[in-house]
This record gives sequence, C-alpha cells and structure tokens, in this order.
Amino acid sequence: METTGMEAPPTLLTVVALALVDSADRVLMQRRPHSRAHGGLWEFPGGKVEPGEGPAAALVREIAEELAISVDAVDMVPLTFAANPASEGGRPLVLLLYTCRRWQGDPVPEPGAELQWVNAPSLSALQMPPLDVPLAAALQCHLKKLD
Repeated sequence: METTGMEAPPTLLTVVALALVDSADRVLMQRRPHSRAHGGLWEFPGGKVEPGEGPAAALVREIAEELAISVDAVDMVPLTFAANPASEGGRPLVLLLYTCRRWQGDPVPEPGAELQWVNAPSLSALQMPPLDVPLAAALQCHLKKLD
C-alpha cells in the first residue's frame, strides 16, 4: 500500500474526573495502584469516555466502578479541564474535571487503590500525575471563592 505522507492525526482521548466534595469541603482523592501507569500517585477518580458515551454518563459509570457509589449527572458541575498534545507515539488527551457534593453510598477503593479525604489547601502537597496538578489548583481556587 502506498502512503501519501498525509497520516490521520491521532484521535483525541477524553477522560473525565470527579472531585467529590464533602460538607467540610474535603476532596476525595484516589491513589493509583502501583501496577498501573502513574502508580502510587494521587488523582481525582474517573476514567475514559467510551465511544458513543457523553462525559457525564461516563463519569457516572466510572465512579460506580471505581468507588462503588452512585452519583447523579444532575449533581455534577463542570469545573475545568487540562490537556496535553500528542506526544511521540501517544494520543492527545483532554481531562475534564467535574465537582459533586451529593452521592449515595460510602466510597470503597478498587483493589490496589487507596482513598483519602483531603482539605483543599493540602491538595498541592500530594504527588499527582501531571494533568491532575492544574485541576487541583483550579479546585483550590474554586473552593476558596466559596468560603
């Protein structure tokens, strides 16, 4: 097969994440299992948006899978996003962060993961994957404005 030198750009990978915020303005953070990419780092729970799925529906599904709790899409509020360009051999990625103050059930970590409630000022002290860092900063500003 002959190539024209015009390759299709890599498909954008959309990932959704949730900042669960309790009544004391603490945020639920999840420590990734050591066996995964970015293992041992703290992140906002969430995951990939599947083909044909909207971001809110993906987040409802991912939170049920990862934390064994129920969230309703109407209670999730979009806050910010972070993105990285395609790296050599990689895909461009956009990470959408939503906040939520209502859920049903008690969060339970998936096997190999840990959960921790963190007050907003302490978020910046956690070691996080690169795209979670600007999300945490935006969340800190958002929660500070609500004080």
